Amino acid sequence: MTRPESARKRRLQIIRAVQARNLLGAVLAFLYLRIIDPLASQRSVTGGDVAFFVCALAVISVLGTALGIRVNAPLMNPDRFDGERVRRAAIMFPYSMGLFSLLGWTVAGVVFGVVEPWLHGVLTLRIAARSLFGVIVIGGGVTTAFVFFAAERMWRDELRTFFPEGDLGAVTGVPRLRVRLRLLAVFLLTSVVPVTLVAIVAYRRTTLVAADPSRADALLTEMLIIMVFLVAVGLGAAIGLSLFVANSVAAPLRELEAGMARVAEGDLEARAPVVGNDEIGAVTEGFNRMLVGLRERDFVKDTFGKYVTREIRDEILAGRVGLEGEQREVTILFADIRDFTPWVESTEPREVVRDLNRYFGEMESAIRAHGGLVLQFIGDEIEAVFGAPVPAVDHAGRAVRAALDMRTRLARFNAARQESGKRPLRHGVGVHTGTVLAGNIGGGERLSYALVGDAVNLASRIQDLTKTAGVDILISATTQAALDGDLTVTPLTATRVKGRTAEVEVFAVVR
Repeated sequence: MTRPESARKRRLQIIRAVQARNLLGAVLAFLYLRIIDPLASQRSVTGGDVAFFVCALAVISVLGTALGIRVNAPLMNPDRFDGERVRRAAIMFPYSMGLFSLLGWTVAGVVFGVVEPWLHGVLTLRIAARSLFGVIVIGGGVTTAFVFFAAERMWRDELRTFFPEGDLGAVTGVPRLRVRLRLLAVFLLTSVVPVTLVAIVAYRRTTLVAADPSRADALLTEMLIIMVFLVAVGLGAAIGLSLFVANSVAAPLRELEAGMARVAEGDLEARAPVVGNDEIGAVTEGFNRMLVGLRERDFVKDTFGKYVTREIRDEILAGRVGLEGEQREVTILFADIRDFTPWVESTEPREVVRDLNRYFGEMESAIRAHGGLVLQFIGDEIEAVFGAPVPAVDHAGRAVRAALDMRTRLARFNAARQESGKRPLRHGVGVHTGTVLAGNIGGGERLSYALVGDAVNLASRIQDLTKTAGVDILISATTQAALDGDLTVTPLTATRVKGRTAEVEVFAVVR
């Protein structure tokens, strides 16, 4: 059986199950009006009455089922109808079944309260009014409530197939049965209606006893039988309706509570199914929207964490780091690959990009491991900062230790390259400590965290000096002065760099 056929079969079963409740209500109404309370019809029951009841009930049931299938055609064959119409019909299913039920009971009231007495020649206004009230208002009202809540409960699983995202609130033009109205309806049907029936029965029998005391024993026996019947049926109706309504409120709340518990454990993929468009459904939709927002926030947070260290990310997102321009002392690190142009010219472009990304990944890991922030990749060059945007007292030491870690990682990286027959890479690292202006720079649609100042230019020039000095790591005098003494450095001859008139004192980092 294909999936559409299976779905159609399930939905037909729900319609038939709903009709079964109407049949049960009709049988109970017949028993009461024609057998339990003989005063209701003013005559005894014959075989013809039973046959008439069965035939009329069968005709009404068949017509009701056919009407239900026709009106709910968008649910039986959703591919043939507009999507919005199908979604509206899905929400309206319990209401349409309740309406068909009430319509069927109205027809039954006319048939058994007007047509049947007229056929037997006993039709009076009193009999018609009593039968219509008993069948339509009492029997129809209670049964329609049963049908509605039963259809709503059985339809929940099917409703999810029409609203996989749980967006019932997006469908307009459909009624909303609020929780308070549900409770009020059940209260009226399980308390006011039975009490009213008992009062009517007691009043009628009391009136008859007062008019004819000789029938007192028979009338009291009848009243006792009626009371037992009404109590049994009323108790069953009260329990059934109360369970239906309690389940319609408690079940969605349990699923919402379970979803909240999963979120509390860190599972942001949890969803609470939306099974109605009442207040609980609206709260559940809000909960699911909140989860979407949390997942988007975590995605942004994780993505942001790929550009900065987690500590910096958390500080920025918590609002503890100002990203407007501010002057501060930091340590800047520049790293540049040696002989990059010859390597690019002799290597296939895809391989260059692949190897360059691996190299950058290793170097960035070293920088991040020591609390640094990679500001940008410029061709084959890396610019990083230590001590911003999150302040760090030992930013100079962090930067030099990161440079040493980069040296170690490059050696491992080259060992793997040589095993695969590739030429090793070399780089130079320049480190300088100084005062810069740090903050967000860019246009309204795009910003980047950047450093501005002479210290940045000097760090880049020191990195250039590694080419002529024949070393891989050079640091400035200000950086060397900020170290705590656990690192070994060697002073080199002071050198003049481009853009500066004074010579720059630099140190080679040994370890």
